[in-house]
Amino acid sequence: MQVTLASLGGGRPETMTAECAAALKDAQCILGARRLLEHLPQGCTERRIAAVKPQELLDAVLAQGGRCVVVYSGDAGFYSGARGLLPLLAERDIPTRVLPGISSVQLLSARLGLPWQDWELVSAHGVDCDVAAAVSKGKPAFFLTGGALGPGEICHSLTQAGLGGLSVTVGQDLSAPEEKIVFGTAAELAGRSFPSLSVMLAEAAPRPPARCPGLPDGSFLRGDVPMTKQEVRAAALAKLGVRPADTLWDVGAGTGSVSVELALAAPQGRVYAVECEAAACALIRENKERFSAWNLQLVEGRAPQALRDLPAPDAVFIGGTKGSMEEIVELALSKNRSARVCISAIAVETLSAAVAALTGRGLEVQVTQIAVSRTRPAGGLHLLMANNPTFLIAGNCHG
Repeated sequence: MQVTLASLGGGRPETMTAECAAALKDAQCILGARRLLEHLPQGCTERRIAAVKPQELLDAVLAQGGRCVVVYSGDAGFYSGARGLLPLLAERDIPTRVLPGISSVQLLSARLGLPWQDWELVSAHGVDCDVAAAVSKGKPAFFLTGGALGPGEICHSLTQAGLGGLSVTVGQDLSAPEEKIVFGTAAELAGRSFPSLSVMLAEAAPRPPARCPGLPDGSFLRGDVPMTKQEVRAAALAKLGVRPADTLWDVGAGTGSVSVELALAAPQGRVYAVECEAAACALIRENKERFSAWNLQLVEGRAPQALRDLPAPDAVFIGGTKGSMEEIVELALSKNRSARVCISAIAVETLSAAVAALTGRGLEVQVTQIAVSRTRPAGGLHLLMANNPTFLIAGNCHG
């Protein structure tokens, strides 16, 4: 028995390697998706089995024996089912070879005359995909689309994130006679229908230069909404130990200053800014766009109710609770017992409530007081003016 995983490229003889064509002619049985089996070159065996799931393919291979060829579109090494089948074949010591092919990313690259080695390659084919995070990595993002996430749906998600002005290119039915390249912005193509065999390239989203936490207070739009100050924000991010791909909550987000800092510190993650005041929500939207924090999502509503449908957080910053400290902490930890929590307080009553909420749930608590004074010109002198002391209450699981 020998199994060959053959990549058919664009699905036409012109885009198939001679090595793959020879393997197909020599095969005693050919397996794969029905649409691929229906368009094989002339001279191939009629012994064909439609199957796509790795276990189904393995069972069919074991039942057939002999020289089996499993066919994949594009390249078997680029988001194909070969990844699931190869380990199953290896477990049974079945002799296997993989024949590469021309992938959809290569086809679009060639059509556009652009090199693809610097593109961010993302599969949105039947899987959840954070499109805003994908385009926020400083390079163009190539999307392999399919299922519920076609180009129109991806463009809609980009537009919802504030990225409707991004230039996008859709390649549909590449290498087929009906091939078409469509250019536009995400907003222009949002919601449009495209053939199932489509791919998309989006330009990189604008992002501010990377820098350490603690953006200047004056760089945020504030209005009359209370804002966490620069020094406190920097300390809070340190307490939370933010990682690049974290899922983060900012509860009682106010102006969104902490939310923005979290979003910039976790460019591959997602930040949920929870706020119930209309004026503050408007500022969060403006500050999100001001700092190109595209992975920041505003959740309008009052905690804890507004938190119930959010994904489990890796870390939570609590800047305001409106008397619901216990319920907010309980809900966050019920979603992830290991979530890192940091609560800010300027009143001693809030400090006591925060310590009680965290210690009562078995967390190790560390309280830090931050007292900041800043200079103010007074004639030819500079006087130090004190800000309100702020407590940061950090809680982490034992061990």
